[in-house]
Amino acid sequence: MESAHTKVLIIGSGPAGYTAAVYAARAGLEPIVVAGFVFGGQLMITTEVENYPGFPDGVTGPELMERFQAQAERFGARIVYEDVTKVELGSRPFAAETDTERFTADAVLIATGASAKWLGIESETRLQNNGVSACATCDGAFFRDQAVAVVGGGDTALEEALFLTRFATRVTLVHRRDALRGSKIMQERVLAHEKIDVAWNSVVDEVLGDEYVTGVRLKDVVNDKTRDLPVGALFVAIGHEPNTGLFDGQLERDDAGYLVVTPGTTRTNIEGVYACGDVADPTYRQAITAAGTGCMASIEAERWLAEQGVE
Repeated sequence: MESAHTKVLIIGSGPAGYTAAVYAARAGLEPIVVAGFVFGGQLMITTEVENYPGFPDGVTGPELMERFQAQAERFGARIVYEDVTKVELGSRPFAAETDTERFTADAVLIATGASAKWLGIESETRLQNNGVSACATCDGAFFRDQAVAVVGGGDTALEEALFLTRFATRVTLVHRRDALRGSKIMQERVLAHEKIDVAWNSVVDEVLGDEYVTGVRLKDVVNDKTRDLPVGALFVAIGHEPNTGLFDGQLERDDAGYLVVTPGTTRTNIEGVYACGDVADPTYRQAITAAGTGCMASIEAERWLAEQGVE
């Protein structure tokens, strides 16, 4: 197995990892980014990004990530397209391994992100980015003056449904139970909203449409009856899964599995290890906030390394 040492090792890519790489590389820290086989984060499966500053005409997710990557490489960051299989954060230098290489590092920045939970049906996968989305903030405006559906019953789903009323003619909230799980105030807002209907005791049996979403087939979990609901989009809001299993037993995580950082910073419970982007953000989950925390993590690491005498 080959080995390499770096001042800053960045695990993960996406807006957080690549932004951290840009800042670290410009600071002369020669970072190594272990981007993963599936690199670029969730934006790689996003067709159109209209809310990232600097792109008034919009940009595709993959193109945006290619630009992030090129900028990091321009300043000397090394990108490794492999998955980290093991990390050792108990002592310094820290270490991480892929199937072919072992890296040691003076500081580690974690940007492994989070993955949206999906329903797991074939039609949902086939129509992702063609009417099936896991982010109303990202994609809601594309479905202006159309009816849409949201799956879920927690605060995330309720927030998505309320947000979508700005654009949609009708929003149907599909929930498998007969009572919502979200906070009381959010439930009150949703149930009182004139644009929102709730399909109680229902699940999405199939997403309808050939090239684009034209509707959803709902199944009543009480009597097994089905009905077709015409909609132009389906927003899946059943939660996200932070990609933190790699750090189990080494880094502090909250009840939902997100890495815990000191408020206002990107510092984890291990000195010299920083977390940025969606892996530590259950609230915003936007490319711009991920990039911002990537910047924060890199600057914090740079300053900490200087204190340790690593220039």
